[in-house]
Amino acid sequence: MSRSQGVTVRHNFETAHRLPHLPGKCVSLHGHSWWVQVTVSAPEPRAGMVVEFGPFKQALRAWIDEHLDHGVMLGPDDPLVEVLRAHDCKVYEVPGWPTVEHVAALLAGVADQVLAALPRAPGARVTGVEVHETHVNAASWTAA
Repeated sequence: MSRSQGVTVRHNFETAHRLPHLPGKCVSLHGHSWWVQVTVSAPEPRAGMVVEFGPFKQALRAWIDEHLDHGVMLGPDDPLVEVLRAHDCKVYEVPGWPTVEHVAALLAGVADQVLAALPRAPGARVTGVEVHETHVNAASWTAA
């Protein structure tokens, strides 16, 4: 039986979004205190380590803080993108729309790029991302 070991890091950020393509109250611009949890696993940890926590956390958190924290996530077709940028607002365009499911997939890709730039155990990869937009609403992304 093959086994793998994993490590998990968490981070939080404050970001607004809106989902004008869906019916209901989320058509309005609103904000959340988001939490993300990223798991990296490896079949054979190097000297008992999958990836060093410090550099992985630092790079992942830096990306989130630069691109998402205290900003607005919008779909690329949202007419508010240009309006908010014209007023010096931080806007990040999430492919599709900024649903919690798309944000989980986005952050899986970011975490994968971060991991690729760091020393890590052979075969280490991002295996799961969980994103909470509220205390009761979350979405997850799992590697195939």
